[in-house]
Amino acid sequence: MQTRSEIIETLTEILVNDFEIEASDISLDANLYEELELDSIDAVDLVVKLSDITGEKIDPEAFKQVRTVEDIVVELEKLAA
Repeated sequence: MQTRSEIIETLTEILVNDFEIEASDISLDANLYEELELDSIDAVDLVVKLSDITGEKIDPEAFKQVRTVEDIVVELEKLAA
């Protein structure tokens, strides 16, 4: 998971398969909490899943500022860099 498109594809798969979000609802500007209806427990689960996939430890502090799908992509790009 290195390129931006690979990150977006993987993230979309996780949101669809693990959180039962409709693929059509997922866009880069979609708010995770308001539009995609994730709660704080879902957010923790998402961070754990992304850590497993990337093999990187994701700083929970960095993810406190995450609000949109784009924010997650940006944080994952930082890890890949």
